Amino acid sequence: MQQIGPVKIIEGPNKSKVPYSRSLYIDGSSEKVLIDTGADPSLLKQLQLDSGIDLIINTHYHPDHTCHNTLFSDTEKWINRIEYHMPLTIEGISKANGIFQEWGHDGVKKWGQEIPEEWIKSLTEINGYYEYEKQYSFGNVHVHFLHTPGHTKGLSCPYFPDLGIVFTSDYDMTSFGPWYNGTDGCIEEFICSAKRLLSLDAKYYITGHQKGIFNKKQFHAAMINYLDIIDQRDEMIENYVQKGYSFDELTTIGIFYPKHSLKHSLFLTWERSGIRKHLHRLGYTVVNSNMSRIMVKK
Repeated sequence: MQQIGPVKIIEGPNKSKVPYSRSLYIDGSSEKVLIDTGADPSLLKQLQLDSGIDLIINTHYHPDHTCHNTLFSDTEKWINRIEYHMPLTIEGISKANGIFQEWGHDGVKKWGQEIPEEWIKSLTEINGYYEYEKQYSFGNVHVHFLHTPGHTKGLSCPYFPDLGIVFTSDYDMTSFGPWYNGTDGCIEEFICSAKRLLSLDAKYYITGHQKGIFNKKQFHAAMINYLDIIDQRDEMIENYVQKGYSFDELTTIGIFYPKHSLKHSLFLTWERSGIRKHLHRLGYTVVNSNMSRIMVKK
Protein backbone atom coordinates (compact mmCIF):
# COMPACT_ATOMS: atom_id res chain seq x y z
CA MET A 1 0.00 0.00 0.00
CA GLN A 2 1.52 3.29 -1.12
CA GLN A 3 1.13 6.45 0.89
CA ILE A 4 1.73 10.16 0.27
CA GLY A 5 1.55 12.03 3.56
CA PRO A 6 -1.80 11.22 5.17
CA VAL A 7 -3.26 9.82 1.91
CA LYS A 8 -3.12 6.05 1.44
CA ILE A 9 -3.63 4.51 -2.01
CA ILE A 10 -5.70 1.33 -1.93
CA GLU A 11 -5.40 -0.86 -5.02
CA GLY A 12 -8.10 -2.81 -6.79
CA PRO A 13 -7.50 -6.30 -8.19
CA ASN A 14 -5.61 -6.63 -11.48
CA LYS A 15 -3.93 -3.20 -11.24
CA SER A 16 -7.27 -1.58 -10.50
CA LYS A 17 -8.65 -2.37 -13.95
CA VAL A 18 -12.41 -2.21 -14.58
CA PRO A 19 -14.63 -3.53 -12.97
CA TYR A 20 -12.50 -2.30 -10.04
CA SER A 21 -10.74 0.97 -9.34
CA ARG A 22 -8.27 2.60 -7.00
CA SER A 23 -9.46 4.09 -3.71
CA LEU A 24 -7.92 6.78 -1.52
CA TYR A 25 -7.96 6.74 2.26
CA ILE A 26 -7.57 10.05 4.06
CA ASP A 27 -6.02 9.40 7.43
CA GLY A 28 -6.99 12.73 8.97
CA SER A 29 -6.19 13.60 12.56
CA SER A 30 -9.82 13.34 13.65
CA GLU A 31 -11.72 11.96 10.64
CA LYS A 32 -11.06 8.96 8.40
CA VAL A 33 -12.43 9.25 4.86
CA LEU A 34 -12.53 6.73 2.00
CA ILE A 35 -12.77 8.11 -1.53
CA ASP A 36 -14.37 5.59 -3.90
CA THR A 37 -14.92 1.95 -2.97
CA GLY A 38 -13.71 0.11 -6.06
CA ALA A 39 -10.54 -1.23 -4.44
CA ASP A 40 -9.94 -4.81 -3.27
CA PRO A 41 -12.77 -5.55 -0.82
CA SER A 42 -10.49 -7.49 1.53
CA LEU A 43 -8.18 -4.47 1.81
CA LEU A 44 -11.12 -2.16 2.44
CA LYS A 45 -12.52 -4.42 5.17
CA GLN A 46 -9.11 -4.62 6.85
CA LEU A 47 -8.79 -0.85 6.69
CA GLN A 48 -12.14 -0.54 8.42
CA LEU A 49 -11.02 -2.92 11.17
CA ASP A 50 -7.58 -1.35 11.65
CA SER A 51 -8.35 2.36 11.39
CA GLY A 52 -12.08 2.90 10.87
CA ILE A 53 -13.97 4.74 8.12
CA ASP A 54 -16.11 7.73 9.15
CA LEU A 55 -17.24 8.84 5.70
CA ILE A 56 -17.29 7.47 2.14
CA ILE A 57 -17.09 9.86 -0.80
CA ASN A 58 -17.81 8.76 -4.38
CA THR A 59 -16.30 10.73 -7.25
CA HIS A 60 -19.18 9.63 -9.51
CA TYR A 61 -21.85 6.96 -9.77
CA HIS A 62 -20.22 4.33 -12.01
CA PRO A 63 -20.14 0.85 -10.42
CA ASP A 64 -16.37 0.40 -10.62
CA HIS A 65 -16.12 3.34 -8.16
CA THR A 66 -19.12 2.56 -5.94
CA CYS A 67 -19.32 -1.25 -6.02
CA HIS A 68 -18.23 -1.81 -2.43
CA ASN A 69 -20.33 0.90 -0.81
CA THR A 70 -22.49 -1.94 0.46
CA LEU A 71 -19.65 -3.27 2.64
CA PHE A 72 -20.16 -0.29 4.92
CA SER A 73 -23.89 -0.13 5.52
CA ASP A 74 -23.61 2.05 8.63
CA THR A 75 -21.19 4.59 7.14
CA GLU A 76 -22.36 7.93 5.74
CA LYS A 77 -21.88 8.18 1.97
CA TRP A 78 -21.66 11.27 -0.24
CA ILE A 79 -21.55 11.82 -3.98
CA ASN A 80 -21.31 14.99 -6.06
CA ARG A 81 -24.33 17.30 -6.05
CA ILE A 82 -25.29 16.72 -9.72
CA GLU A 83 -25.42 12.93 -9.47
CA TYR A 84 -27.04 12.98 -6.04
CA HIS A 85 -30.00 14.74 -7.64
CA MET A 86 -30.23 12.42 -10.67
CA PRO A 87 -32.44 9.33 -10.37
CA LEU A 88 -30.07 6.65 -9.03
CA THR A 89 -32.51 3.93 -10.11
CA ILE A 90 -32.49 1.31 -12.88
CA GLU A 91 -34.42 3.72 -15.11
CA GLY A 92 -32.20 6.70 -14.30
CA ILE A 93 -28.91 4.84 -14.70
CA SER A 94 -30.10 3.20 -17.93
CA LYS A 95 -30.82 6.62 -19.42
CA ALA A 96 -27.44 8.00 -18.33
CA ASN A 97 -25.69 4.96 -19.84
CA GLY A 98 -27.40 5.17 -23.22
CA ILE A 99 -29.69 2.14 -22.82
CA PHE A 100 -32.89 4.10 -23.41
CA GLN A 101 -31.32 6.15 -26.22
CA GLU A 102 -30.27 3.06 -28.16
CA TRP A 103 -32.95 0.49 -27.33
CA GLY A 104 -35.96 2.30 -25.88
CA HIS A 105 -38.23 1.05 -23.09
CA ASP A 106 -37.80 -2.62 -24.05
CA GLY A 107 -34.04 -2.25 -23.73
CA VAL A 108 -34.36 -0.65 -20.30
CA LYS A 109 -36.61 -3.47 -19.14
CA LYS A 110 -34.21 -6.14 -20.42
CA TRP A 111 -31.21 -4.39 -18.88
CA GLY A 112 -33.01 -4.10 -15.55
CA GLN A 113 -33.33 -7.89 -15.50
CA GLU A 114 -29.62 -8.39 -16.22
CA ILE A 115 -27.96 -5.70 -14.08
CA PRO A 116 -26.26 -6.98 -10.90
CA GLU A 117 -28.34 -6.04 -7.86
CA GLU A 118 -25.25 -4.58 -6.16
CA TRP A 119 -24.93 -1.87 -8.83
CA ILE A 120 -28.13 -0.18 -7.75
CA LYS A 121 -27.91 -1.10 -4.06
CA SER A 122 -24.52 0.61 -3.82
CA LEU A 123 -26.16 3.83 -5.05
CA THR A 124 -29.28 3.68 -2.92
CA GLU A 125 -27.08 3.80 0.19
CA ILE A 126 -25.76 7.27 -0.75
CA ASN A 127 -27.34 9.72 1.68
CA GLY A 128 -25.59 13.04 1.12
CA TYR A 129 -23.63 15.17 -1.33
CA TYR A 130 -20.66 17.52 -1.44
CA GLU A 131 -20.44 20.84 -3.21
CA TYR A 132 -18.00 21.57 -6.01
CA GLU A 133 -15.13 24.03 -5.72
CA LYS A 134 -15.41 24.22 -1.94
CA GLN A 135 -12.75 23.32 0.60
CA TYR A 136 -13.57 20.48 2.99
CA SER A 137 -11.36 19.77 5.98
CA PHE A 138 -11.12 16.23 7.30
CA GLY A 139 -9.07 16.69 10.43
CA ASN A 140 -5.90 18.36 9.22
CA VAL A 141 -6.36 17.37 5.54
CA HIS A 142 -7.91 19.90 3.16
CA VAL A 143 -9.65 18.79 -0.05
CA HIS A 144 -11.32 20.63 -2.94
CA PHE A 145 -13.78 18.66 -5.05
CA LEU A 146 -13.22 19.97 -8.56
CA HIS A 147 -16.04 19.73 -11.08
CA THR A 148 -14.49 17.87 -14.00
CA PRO A 149 -17.31 16.81 -16.33
CA GLY A 150 -16.85 14.87 -19.54
CA HIS A 151 -16.60 11.29 -18.35
CA THR A 152 -19.94 11.88 -16.64
CA LYS A 153 -21.80 15.13 -16.10
CA GLY A 154 -21.04 15.18 -12.39
CA LEU A 155 -17.57 13.63 -12.03
CA SER A 156 -15.39 15.27 -9.40
CA CYS A 157 -11.62 15.06 -9.04
CA PRO A 158 -10.51 15.55 -5.41
CA TYR A 159 -7.59 17.99 -5.16
CA PHE A 160 -5.36 18.31 -2.11
CA PRO A 161 -3.56 21.64 -2.70
CA ASP A 162 -1.47 21.52 0.49
CA LEU A 163 -0.18 18.07 -0.44
CA GLY A 164 0.15 18.63 -4.19
CA ILE A 165 -2.12 15.64 -4.91
CA VAL A 166 -5.00 15.29 -7.35
CA PHE A 167 -7.05 12.13 -7.74
CA THR A 168 -7.89 12.12 -11.46
CA SER A 169 -10.36 9.22 -11.26
CA ASP A 170 -11.31 8.22 -14.84
CA TYR A 171 -8.97 10.64 -16.52
CA ASP A 172 -6.86 7.54 -16.22
CA MET A 173 -4.30 7.54 -19.06
CA THR A 174 -5.15 3.99 -20.13
CA SER A 175 -4.54 2.70 -23.65
CA PHE A 176 -8.32 2.45 -24.15
CA GLY A 177 -8.44 6.23 -24.22
CA PRO A 178 -11.04 8.69 -22.95
CA TRP A 179 -14.46 7.29 -22.05
CA TYR A 180 -17.43 9.61 -22.53
CA ASN A 181 -19.83 7.03 -23.92
CA GLY A 182 -22.78 7.48 -21.60
CA THR A 183 -25.44 9.98 -22.64
CA ASP A 184 -24.20 12.12 -19.72
CA GLY A 185 -20.67 12.16 -21.18
CA CYS A 186 -19.32 14.88 -23.46
CA ILE A 187 -16.17 14.97 -25.61
CA GLU A 188 -15.70 18.73 -25.41
CA GLU A 189 -16.18 18.81 -21.64
CA PHE A 190 -13.76 15.90 -21.31
CA ILE A 191 -11.06 17.86 -23.12
CA CYS A 192 -11.68 21.01 -21.04
CA SER A 193 -11.53 19.05 -17.78
CA ALA A 194 -8.34 17.30 -18.87
CA LYS A 195 -6.71 20.67 -19.56
CA ARG A 196 -7.84 21.92 -16.17
CA LEU A 197 -6.13 19.00 -14.48
CA LEU A 198 -2.92 19.89 -16.28
CA SER A 199 -3.13 23.46 -15.00
CA LEU A 200 -3.19 22.49 -11.33
CA ASP A 201 -0.29 23.09 -8.99
CA ALA A 202 0.14 19.39 -8.30
CA LYS A 203 3.11 17.06 -7.86
CA TYR A 204 1.21 13.78 -7.81
CA TYR A 205 -1.55 12.71 -10.21
CA ILE A 206 -3.26 9.53 -9.03
CA THR A 207 -5.47 7.79 -11.59
CA GLY A 208 -8.42 5.55 -10.84
CA HIS A 209 -7.13 2.67 -12.96
CA GLN A 210 -3.95 0.89 -13.99
CA LYS A 211 -0.61 2.74 -13.64
CA GLY A 212 -1.58 4.85 -10.66
CA ILE A 213 0.86 7.62 -9.75
CA PHE A 214 2.30 10.12 -12.24
CA ASN A 215 4.44 13.16 -11.58
CA LYS A 216 3.42 16.36 -13.36
CA LYS A 217 5.80 15.89 -16.30
CA GLN A 218 4.72 12.28 -16.82
CA PHE A 219 1.04 13.15 -16.57
CA HIS A 220 1.36 16.00 -19.06
CA ALA A 221 3.10 13.75 -21.61
CA ALA A 222 0.60 10.94 -21.07
CA MET A 223 -2.35 13.33 -21.44
CA ILE A 224 -1.18 14.47 -24.88
CA ASN A 225 -1.24 10.87 -26.12
CA TYR A 226 -4.48 10.15 -24.27
CA LEU A 227 -6.40 13.04 -25.81
CA ASP A 228 -4.93 12.28 -29.23
CA ILE A 229 -7.01 9.09 -29.21
CA ILE A 230 -10.10 11.32 -29.59
CA ASP A 231 -8.71 12.70 -32.86
CA GLN A 232 -7.80 9.19 -34.00
CA ARG A 233 -11.40 8.11 -33.46
CA ASP A 234 -12.59 11.15 -35.43
CA GLU A 235 -10.34 10.26 -38.36
CA MET A 236 -11.38 6.62 -38.35
CA ILE A 237 -15.09 7.42 -38.31
CA GLU A 238 -14.71 10.12 -40.97
CA ASN A 239 -12.95 7.66 -43.26
CA TYR A 240 -15.70 5.06 -42.89
CA VAL A 241 -18.44 7.64 -43.47
CA GLN A 242 -16.71 8.79 -46.65
CA LYS A 243 -16.72 5.17 -47.80
CA GLY A 244 -20.49 5.11 -47.42
CA TYR A 245 -20.83 3.16 -44.19
CA SER A 246 -24.19 3.43 -42.45
CA PHE A 247 -24.50 4.07 -38.73
CA ASP A 248 -25.34 0.44 -38.02
CA GLU A 249 -22.33 -0.69 -40.05
CA LEU A 250 -20.08 1.72 -38.15
CA THR A 251 -21.20 0.24 -34.86
CA THR A 252 -19.99 -3.25 -35.77
CA ILE A 253 -16.38 -2.31 -36.61
CA GLY A 254 -14.97 -1.96 -33.08
CA ILE A 255 -13.88 1.67 -32.87
CA PHE A 256 -14.05 1.81 -29.06
CA TYR A 257 -14.34 -1.80 -27.98
CA PRO A 258 -12.80 -4.90 -29.60
CA LYS A 259 -15.16 -6.26 -32.24
CA HIS A 260 -15.62 -9.58 -30.43
CA SER A 261 -16.84 -7.80 -27.28
CA LEU A 262 -19.70 -6.10 -29.11
CA LYS A 263 -21.81 -9.24 -28.69
CA HIS A 264 -22.34 -7.99 -25.13
CA SER A 265 -25.27 -5.60 -25.15
CA LEU A 266 -23.77 -3.02 -22.78
CA PHE A 267 -20.54 -2.71 -24.78
CA LEU A 268 -22.56 -2.42 -27.99
CA THR A 269 -24.68 0.29 -26.35
CA TRP A 270 -21.60 2.30 -25.40
CA GLU A 271 -20.07 1.72 -28.85
CA ARG A 272 -23.17 3.17 -30.50
CA SER A 273 -23.43 6.09 -28.09
CA GLY A 274 -19.76 6.97 -28.48
CA ILE A 275 -19.96 6.89 -32.27
CA ARG A 276 -23.00 9.21 -32.14
CA LYS A 277 -20.93 11.75 -30.21
CA HIS A 278 -18.14 11.68 -32.79
CA LEU A 279 -20.57 11.95 -35.70
CA HIS A 280 -22.09 15.02 -34.07
CA ARG A 281 -18.59 16.47 -33.48
CA LEU A 282 -17.80 15.90 -37.17
CA GLY A 283 -20.99 17.63 -38.31
CA TYR A 284 -22.98 14.53 -39.21
CA THR A 285 -26.39 13.40 -38.07
CA VAL A 286 -28.10 10.00 -38.15
CA VAL A 287 -31.45 9.92 -39.96
CA ASN A 288 -34.21 7.46 -40.95
CA SER A 289 -36.37 5.53 -38.53
CA ASN A 290 -33.98 2.58 -38.56
CA MET A 291 -31.08 4.96 -37.84
CA SER A 292 -29.09 3.57 -40.74
CA ARG A 293 -28.27 6.59 -42.92
CA ILE A 294 -25.72 9.28 -42.07
CA MET A 295 -26.09 12.78 -43.52
CA VAL A 296 -24.13 16.00 -43.27
CA LYS A 297 -25.77 18.70 -41.21
CA LYS A 298 -26.70 21.76 -43.23
